[in-house]
Amino acid sequence: MKDSASELARAIAGSVRDLAPILAVVLFFQLAVLRQPLPNLVETGVGILLVLLGLTFFLKGLEQGLFPLGESLATAFARKGSLFWLLAFAFALGFGTTVAEPALIAVAAEAAAAAAGSGVIEHTPEAMAGYALGLRLTVGLSVGIAIVIGVFRILKGWRIDVMLIIGYSMVVAMTLLAPREIIGIAYDSGGVTTSTITVPLVTALGVGLASSLKGRNPMLDGFGLIAFASLAPIIFVMAFGMLV
Repeated sequence: MKDSASELARAIAGSVRDLAPILAVVLFFQLAVLRQPLPNLVETGVGILLVLLGLTFFLKGLEQGLFPLGESLATAFARKGSLFWLLAFAFALGFGTTVAEPALIAVAAEAAAAAAGSGVIEHTPEAMAGYALGLRLTVGLSVGIAIVIGVFRILKGWRIDVMLIIGYSMVVAMTLLAPREIIGIAYDSGGVTTSTITVPLVTALGVGLASSLKGRNPMLDGFGLIAFASLAPIIFVMAFGMLV
């Protein structure tokens, strides 16, 4: 019990150190530049406390739950020796975690509202819901395919730099061809996919798979799946914009 309490105290102290620079910047500009007191001091203090506790428990949950789970699943599939099930798991993991990303849900809803406001789609709840769902499914599909490609790279030992150069060359070419209204959404979609749910599980998958394969270095081969997960949505969403 005592060890658990000291471990929690160390985790909270770490979160305080992580949040301290952000709080210092906010307080400096609020008090020294704007020279105004903090609005709603009590509510702000409670909010900061909740953020501190939320960050602490989130990081602790990643350490104790998601990272070990992702690594154990990757190791188990590698030992099973079935390429089909490994790739099926990789696709399902990428698709499922991305569709459930709160950040992507928020961006898709904003994109649908903006599209309706600019006349790209009809200004009805059904049209906006369909547009947002289509965007989320497109991004989820792209991340699922990206994770499959990333797993193939780990299995085959392909060079990640060459693959990323090819991928971003495609992004540049499609940026010149895609409708201007979709370009910003496409680039933002690439960013919001790599958020709180996707990153821990996908990272654990890559590291666990590289650790369980002979001849693979977790530091060299285990990382890079997130790069593919950020790149693929840009390509797929611009293609989605061209079609829709």
